[in-house]
Amino acid sequence: MYLSERDVRNIATYTRIRLDDTEVASMTTDLNNIIESLKPITEYELDGVEPTYHPIAGLSNVMRDDVIKPSMPREEALANSAAHENGQFVVPPILGDEGGDR
Repeated sequence: MYLSERDVRNIATYTRIRLDDTEVASMTTDLNNIIESLKPITEYELDGVEPTYHPIAGLSNVMRDDVIKPSMPREEALANSAAHENGQFVVPPILGDEGGDR
């Protein structure tokens, strides 16, 4: 199964990536080369092979229990920050609206 330029345009639209005609052609070639490189995988006989959902089978919950411990004092956490105010880190806005609340 290979991708057409139309497929690549649809994927680009879905993922909100703007591609010009040259980029669409190049991306179509690249993606089809990737698909071609994966073809040998289809040659394996996999009937009766159980799916593996985790690289280390047999593990159930490997997460440790949450344990409440004393944390770093706020003053120590803020000591090396570039800016802080009212006990909180002050960071520059990343979405515009520089005049709004922090």
